[in-house]
Amino acid sequence: MRKRSKLNDNQRRQYEMAESQGGYFTAQQATKLGYGASKRTYHVGAGNWIREARGIFRLALFPEPERPDLILWWLWSHDRSGHPLGVFSHRTALTLHDLTDLMPARIDMIVPKKFRRGTPIPRVLELHYADLHQEETERIGYVPVTTALRTLLDLWQSGGISKEVLRSAFEQAKDQGKIVRRQIQAAVRDPEWEEAVAWLLKGE
Repeated sequence: MRKRSKLNDNQRRQYEMAESQGGYFTAQQATKLGYGASKRTYHVGAGNWIREARGIFRLALFPEPERPDLILWWLWSHDRSGHPLGVFSHRTALTLHDLTDLMPARIDMIVPKKFRRGTPIPRVLELHYADLHQEETERIGYVPVTTALRTLLDLWQSGGISKEVLRSAFEQAKDQGKIVRRQIQAAVRDPEWEEAVAWLLKGE
């Protein structure tokens, strides 16, 4: 990859945007930086960009990140302006937090309640609809993920995993500092999660 000092302002902005996303970007994001359809076609043909999926590209010389599939599906969840909306959650988030050895067959992602797609949802995805607060998410690598506590609360509510496994993961997350007291106190005050938090705390 050329040194950023040799890039013009537009190229630098595009590199910095792609860098924050593991080298990937959407067609809408590229358009906002002045790369219309003809320019995108040119860069793909010249080998500068790789078309990874419909409307999603990768800088050809950017190092391949871990879990590129997650970056692709996160970018797939973009709105009309190209801004990704999805947050990895439930069993997928539990794996990303290293709180389980299980490898889920499908990828769990929370999207806003108003999220819509004009085409069928890919079978590899299991979408959950909720409007998350900023403090309920964090980044692991290049993608957003629900915090360890929100992950466990979602799994408790969905019943998608043994509650004894959840309690063990809860204790492990606390020991590792992934769940802190202020998060627990906030969840206890939330009527939606009060029962779940009380159950998780029974083991203390």
